Amino acid sequence: MSFLKALVKNINTNISEDLHFSLTPSQIPKQVTEDEHRHPDRVRLPRSLFGSLQGNRPVVRLAITILNVGSGNVFKGPRLSLEDDSSVLNNHVVGLSLGHINVTGLAEPLEITFSHQHQPPNVTLSCVFWDVTKGSLSSPGSSGDWASRGCSTDVGVNRTICRCDHLTFFALLLRPILDQVTVKALTRISQAGCGTSMIFLAFTVALYAFLRFSQQRLNSEDVPKIHVALSVSLFLLNLAFFINVGHGLKGSSAACWARGAVFHYFLLCAFTWMGLEAFHLYLLVIKVFNTYFGHYFLKLSLVGWGLPALIVIGAGSANSYGPYAIRDKKNTATLELCWFCEKTAISALYVTVHGYFLVTFLFSAVVLGLVALKIFTLSSATAGKEKWQHWKGFLTLLGLSSLVGVTWGLAILTPLGLSTTYVFALFTSLQGVFIFCWFAVLYFPSQSTVTSSSGTARADQVLTVSHE
Repeated sequence: MSFLKALVKNINTNISEDLHFSLTPSQIPKQVTEDEHRHPDRVRLPRSLFGSLQGNRPVVRLAITILNVGSGNVFKGPRLSLEDDSSVLNNHVVGLSLGHINVTGLAEPLEITFSHQHQPPNVTLSCVFWDVTKGSLSSPGSSGDWASRGCSTDVGVNRTICRCDHLTFFALLLRPILDQVTVKALTRISQAGCGTSMIFLAFTVALYAFLRFSQQRLNSEDVPKIHVALSVSLFLLNLAFFINVGHGLKGSSAACWARGAVFHYFLLCAFTWMGLEAFHLYLLVIKVFNTYFGHYFLKLSLVGWGLPALIVIGAGSANSYGPYAIRDKKNTATLELCWFCEKTAISALYVTVHGYFLVTFLFSAVVLGLVALKIFTLSSATAGKEKWQHWKGFLTLLGLSSLVGVTWGLAILTPLGLSTTYVFALFTSLQGVFIFCWFAVLYFPSQSTVTSSSGTARADQVLTVSHE
């Protein structure tokens, strides 16, 4: 039958080596040698499985079944509901049994190898078995559901190996990390966080203007100007995000091109100013001497606003901007926006966004690590004078982390699971709140002293540096 292929074979329990069987969906399973290249889909049954049955019977009947469960309600269950958007790889289920013998708790697990194409990064693969003890309310007429207890998953590029300690029906379950429900939740979290950040970033700029023009403070300092420039770039990035997500693909292709370019520009500006914050921190705390630069903030501004413009002009001249969609495993768009063209500009996306971010983030992380070393070395030297020196150093690092964009580094951890994706969306969208708190603590309370963004105490004195 086209939807079912099966092999039933008597096996002597007194065997001297493991047994290997092919699991090619279009063919009846057959015993093969240990040749992975000829038979990428296969199952390995350890000889210990049969050896444990020697005392009861000399021969057992092995049944290997390959089922196509594409249609109908068989082997569906709650985990394959439409809300979850999960599916069985190629709709193929592998069944293994030894007559009516209930085989569980194997000391040496069996191995089932499923071959597949390279999966997108937003899809997780997990080895599962059909657990008949679970009732299925969503699939009338059937009982059971997919479970992973007793199975481990070893995911490769073009194959996945399932190791399980029992015999039953097995499959490889695909579940998109960013299904439609998840994308909507992440979008709402990001929009709420970005809206809150925009308010606090506006407060940061307003506080700077108040202190500078009303109280004639901060006129000669470059440090608060750098903080404000970062705040402005993040405010405009959040605004561009709202416009891009809100409009989707509405409007003409030229309007979509412009929204993608603007969003890309302010994203690069934010990354650049975070890198410049780290660069200034390096001059302030690490290099210290011979750090005078004429027209310092003007030169930083040329880099902070000019370098992203050159990159965007280059990407735009290559016609890189256009419709972009985040898709689930069924190739259904879960979120559409104007960004890099989905099919023609992926390389530009990796170079000008992923690569650019990675360079700035690594530089910022190295500088922050050196500053942490300085702070805690100083804390150890002055431990007798300042009881709370270590605590102050820790809070200082938290404040500096918000300036150099450490929270964006959580993007590297998002492949680990959905929870890290939620944490990344939350903390990056709230960066503006953290920056406002840092700015307010540094500049608002004190009327007589002016502090720098290093926040580093040296012998109970605040280090003040100006590049005018």
